[in-house]
Amino acid sequence: MSSVPRVPISAPFRQRSFRFQWPADLAASWAFEMEMLILAWFVLNETGSVVWLTAFAALQYLGTLISPMVGVMGDRIGHRRVLMAMRATYAVLAALLAAMALSGTLGIVAVFCIATLAGLVRPSDIGMRNALIGATMPAPLLMGAMSVARTSADGARVVGALSGAALVAWLGIGLAYLVVLAFYLSSLALLFGIRETPPGGTRAPPGAVWGELAEGVAHVRASPALIATLALAFLANALAFPLSGGLLPHVARDVYGIGQTGLGALLASFSGGALAGSVLLGARGARLPAGRTMLVAAMAWFLLLAAFALIRTPLAGMAVLALAGFVQSFCMVPMAVLLLRVAQERFRGRVMGLRMLAVYGLPIGLLAAGPLIARFGFAGTALGYATAALACTALIGWRWRGHLWARNAPANAAQA
Repeated sequence: MSSVPRVPISAPFRQRSFRFQWPADLAASWAFEMEMLILAWFVLNETGSVVWLTAFAALQYLGTLISPMVGVMGDRIGHRRVLMAMRATYAVLAALLAAMALSGTLGIVAVFCIATLAGLVRPSDIGMRNALIGATMPAPLLMGAMSVARTSADGARVVGALSGAALVAWLGIGLAYLVVLAFYLSSLALLFGIRETPPGGTRAPPGAVWGELAEGVAHVRASPALIATLALAFLANALAFPLSGGLLPHVARDVYGIGQTGLGALLASFSGGALAGSVLLGARGARLPAGRTMLVAAMAWFLLLAAFALIRTPLAGMAVLALAGFVQSFCMVPMAVLLLRVAQERFRGRVMGLRMLAVYGLPIGLLAAGPLIARFGFAGTALGYATAALACTALIGWRWRGHLWARNAPANAAQA
């Protein structure tokens, strides 16, 4: 690995499209995080129920079921066009919420309805971002580009979590939502600057879309490395991300006894660690074997979440969350790079769409956590989740060791 040349962290910005995509994704991610914090706290205060909170969080991932079809559309008409349509949808929904909040008509039913509509679109956003990077970025810059791209989401979680709580306290939910709308509109405008080569070949008839999807599924099934990576992605979403995301409002209010600002600090701790990990990967990631790095980091991540389950003081919890966020980047970024590297170019959109199906593990994990916490408490539930994640990761690593751990496997090849 020492023979692999070091790629400067700024190298991806030499590509014109990336100079527009990175701030566009940053603006969208910032809006996502502000919106989630604002509405999650609204739901928790209106209902007083962790079960309703987990149901609301699960709605954000409803569209994972149609993500493969979104991937097909990206391969057909271009990933930039699909992203533009998605960002326009976010802006329209944010405008509706802002209007209702400013007019005093915002209620829990309206929040759940709009969350359902947003949840049909939002899960595909990350997959389309990654596919667009894969389509516009030279192979030697891919690990660095994916790491830098990840900083847009991680940095937004830090700033968005803190600013979302502060804006609601200062301006109220209506004016805070106008800020969210401004970020969505900025993201949409920046996407016009991206240049993506249109998909080649003859435009397939609309009825062929299912055949194209079946081709993508067959491509994944023929690659053990892709199957193993998608299995690990599902595992992380079902058992890890609920503990560091959707359940944190419950941890902040009912375990640590801290308010909305404290919730922002918890979210920012995990995301700050993830941001540091992404920055380090951007500087030195080209030298790391993606498959091995992904497996080792996953085990470390789940061990830290097991420790988090037993902590009862906010400061210690924030410290462990920061470490968990750091190693989480070393799992998720190599995972995305591995998928783009192993997948054939014409299947990238479909493979990333299938990757987003793994996000469906998150609503499953969240919905299961609600009644489990009511019966066993947060500590028992979180420890059970982390232990199951460790055992399943070890099983995945052993079952597909020849494709994820072997030094000469494509998953561990240096970038060329």
